[in-house]
Amino acid sequence: MGEVQTATIQADVPVRLLAEMQTLVEAGWFRDLDGLMLNALRRFVEPHRAELVERFIREDVEWGLHGNE
Repeated sequence: MGEVQTATIQADVPVRLLAEMQTLVEAGWFRDLDGLMLNALRRFVEPHRAELVERFIREDVEWGLHGNE
């Protein structure tokens, strides 16, 4: 299995949310903030993936039928 490519992003979060995130890391729920953020993003994206793919397919079909009118 190959190495997973990653990218760095920057996000502004409310101070209170960051404190809660740090508490979860300190309690051992996550290894670090990066792991917490990756888990949270993955849990948000996965259930929406099918909806997103369906939307892209519809857009492609519309473009195929009508082009750039």
